[in-house]
Amino acid sequence: MAILDAKFTPLYLVASASVLVEKPYREAHTRLVKPIFKEVTNGYEVIVGEVELCRDLLGSVKADVVHLDLSLCALPVEDLSPVQLSNMRISSKARQHLLRLLPRLRKVASEIKRVYGLDVLAIGKESIPVRVAELSAAAEAVLFACGQALEEKEEMLLGLPSRCQPCITRRRLYLHSLIASEHDVRGYAEDAEGVLGKVNMAETLNPCARGFRALRVKPKK
Repeated sequence: MAILDAKFTPLYLVASASVLVEKPYREAHTRLVKPIFKEVTNGYEVIVGEVELCRDLLGSVKADVVHLDLSLCALPVEDLSPVQLSNMRISSKARQHLLRLLPRLRKVASEIKRVYGLDVLAIGKESIPVRVAELSAAAEAVLFACGQALEEKEEMLLGLPSRCQPCITRRRLYLHSLIASEHDVRGYAEDAEGVLGKVNMAETLNPCARGFRALRVKPKK
């Protein structure tokens, strides 16, 4: 979900998503997606934006629990403390960023608990809803990249989430998971502006990240 340079170095994160996933937990029943175009060096800030998107989505849907794309033993974010973070086996860089963000994360999690009675769990990649949100945000990111390529009249290189494949069906772009146990899990984006028909897209392996692919987006002549 990042714009890459010619050497496949991530530059900008493109989109964030909050989704409601119901049985059979294959795709989003309701989505809230926004463009962010945030520098990768400030990527941890995206976590706060994501929990805020979850809060905003809860204003129009009902849920049982909130899963956040943050892998911290599935602990409730509201109860996380600096001491707990200091004792976790995470990199010192990640710990430093999370300690800085913790007051804001806890504030939003506490608001969600107070208003909706739901826990915000730092469950990360163990969650299927988080995977659906990741694929949904990436699908929207492809549309944003298409729009940017058309506006700037130049090729864009977009990194995709791990083990997924894009598929275009009429005016909808799907990203299907290629993980064996997730063969029917997918995210999608609606091509309301018709940008998909105005660009050429080609997949390529990301030589710097095994298991990841990239998408070259170029305006049609």
